[in-house]
Amino acid sequence: MSSEVVLAVDNLAVEFATWGGSVQAVRDVSFKLHKGTTLAIVGESGCGKSVTVQSLLGLIPMPPGRITAGSARLRGEELLGLGAKALNRYRGKRIGMIFQDAMSALNPTMTIGDQIAETLIVHTGMSAAAARQEVITLLGQVQIPEPERRMRQYPFEFSGGMLQRAMIALSIACQPEVLIADEPTTALDVTIQAQILQLLESLQKSHGLSIILITHDLGVVARMAQEVAVMYAGQIVEQGSVDDIFYRSAHPYTLGLKAAMPGKAAHKAQLQVIPGSPPDLFAPPAGCGFHARCPHVMQLCESNAPPLFGTTHQARCWLHHAAAPVHPLRQQLIASSGS
Repeated sequence: MSSEVVLAVDNLAVEFATWGGSVQAVRDVSFKLHKGTTLAIVGESGCGKSVTVQSLLGLIPMPPGRITAGSARLRGEELLGLGAKALNRYRGKRIGMIFQDAMSALNPTMTIGDQIAETLIVHTGMSAAAARQEVITLLGQVQIPEPERRMRQYPFEFSGGMLQRAMIALSIACQPEVLIADEPTTALDVTIQAQILQLLESLQKSHGLSIILITHDLGVVARMAQEVAVMYAGQIVEQGSVDDIFYRSAHPYTLGLKAAMPGKAAHKAQLQVIPGSPPDLFAPPAGCGFHARCPHVMQLCESNAPPLFGTTHQARCWLHHAAAPVHPLRQQLIASSGS
């Protein structure tokens, strides 16, 4: 894995003001994205995955959203706190984004070609004629057949898989350094999903992309990612290499996610679930956010928030404290981090 850091996020905190109070959606999130690699951010719905990446580009509505702390640097250049005009120098040009729902993200009143061409004209100063030629090339790169004809069509004339390909073409049009893929295979059947993932892998190799992949599908993570961050209740509770997360899991929540995956014998046995519900982020617990659902909970967990233990492989769990009872999870972290 490359040691060159393209994007560094430190201690990010995001909250939303509502009539019922302030929702602390993202709490002290830090991670690094290395050149040419894929970082997967995984976790159940509502854990803060999408809010984390959208806040980096100023895509959360403000108000009610508000970034209360943190830093996000693209090759040393701070993104947080910039106005919309300044952010436009980055989003679409140096950071591309594939949104969850391509039909909602694309403008239904403009042709596919005009939408991609507009991005090229605005961000690169390309002429309209040159932009149209580039659109044909881009649609060909994402394997849309008959690109000259398809560029004149509207989003409603595309299938779900083709819409996602068009969204990918739009996101890479200006050859960004970073590509954020927010659940890019949602609502696609398994065959089309495999094609989209293969396309992203191919584009990463040919363009040298650094990818942040947002997903709740651990199968996609195993195929695509080199680094993984597991989120729960607005926090990263475990992060490390893909092998660390799958083979040396060091947090009870990660173990729960893995146990809930259907396996070869799923038709013979009942699927395992994580009991309970996520905490109320109007008033997050003073201690570990997972303590109410954790099978290894200790009294300390209820009132004291654990830090991230470990070095290259980290887990936010008191089981890794030197004074905690000896537990197999601690051995996993020691084996992978040497801590």
